[in-house]
Amino acid sequence: MGKPLDTEQPTNVGIIGCGAIIAQYLANFRRLRDTNLVAVADLDPARAQAVADSYDGVRALTVDALLAADDVELVLNLTIPAAHAEVALLAIAAGKSVYGEKPLAATTAEARQVLDAARKAGVAVGCAPDTVLGTGIQTARKAIDDGLIGRPISATATMVTPGHERWHPNPDFYYQPGGGPLLDMGPYYVSALVTLLGPVVSVIGAASHTRDERTIGSGPREGQRVPVAIDTHVTGVLVHASGALSTLVMSFDAVKTRSPNIEIHGEHGSLVVPDPNHFDGDVQLFVLGAGDWETLPVSAGYTDAGRGFGVADLIRTPAGQEPRAGGALAFHALEVMESVLESAHTGTPVRIGSTVSRPEPVALTAIAEAPLAITS
Repeated sequence: MGKPLDTEQPTNVGIIGCGAIIAQYLANFRRLRDTNLVAVADLDPARAQAVADSYDGVRALTVDALLAADDVELVLNLTIPAAHAEVALLAIAAGKSVYGEKPLAATTAEARQVLDAARKAGVAVGCAPDTVLGTGIQTARKAIDDGLIGRPISATATMVTPGHERWHPNPDFYYQPGGGPLLDMGPYYVSALVTLLGPVVSVIGAASHTRDERTIGSGPREGQRVPVAIDTHVTGVLVHASGALSTLVMSFDAVKTRSPNIEIHGEHGSLVVPDPNHFDGDVQLFVLGAGDWETLPVSAGYTDAGRGFGVADLIRTPAGQEPRAGGALAFHALEVMESVLESAHTGTPVRIGSTVSRPEPVALTAIAEAPLAITS
């Protein structure tokens, strides 16, 4: 049985996986009073040592040694998606809570194993994206909860790019099973839609791809061709339990869009929601009968937030309560995305087996003013 995290004292964190994303977590851990980074590990010992050398009080360990370390209470899992479940299960077996980068696992079957193991062990599970905790999504959530647009009717969520191969030196995995625009960027959008509008009960999807190869545009492999084995343009309609309908467009094929990242429509008004891949941004409101859009003042969320705030929020969540950026939300988002792809291939709607409560809202909180805390 795992030991519940102490919500009054900093929690000792160990990080497994020292790739590019770790830099953002390290920067924020230096500001977060609820986290105390003690150890890092990577399959490449030199990468782990480089991180340890850059952060006072941190030691570089092997993965096995980090999992066995008595002073590591929570494991931050920054490995590649294919390894998310394996590493999470090992950490849980060692009695440690886990917070992982998105997605929770490569498949819902693996994700279910993680959640079941954590429940049996009595440890907590959290998962990115924690962008939903920032002022952008939370200010939009408060506007909806305060009735500024009336009853929500529908939403659109749009992410288009001509493809990551234009800038990524090794984009192969984006175009293989487990990759693609929906599984890569969808967690930000689906998590935001569920936070704003509640859980999804069914989906219908369609998908396509425009070409069978991609050409790498930068780095030492510039000019090499990468095979495309997945659909690169995905559209889905999500039916929320509330009755609201969300239309999702995720593309590695389209060149550009002027559509808002997320737009919410209600009976009495509409909201433009900022990029869910960011923690902040303007929320714009147009009320029925108004002359123009107005930018709402920031009214909710963690200010000046960044990656790692979800870890601190998990730490501050009392035992027995689900973290806002928790395993249940991550599982539901993953099932929604898997089901959109299944529907695209079968041509039939798919019911969503899981559900989740809308996470508790985040009151407007400045990290310099007070410890992170759950607001009921």
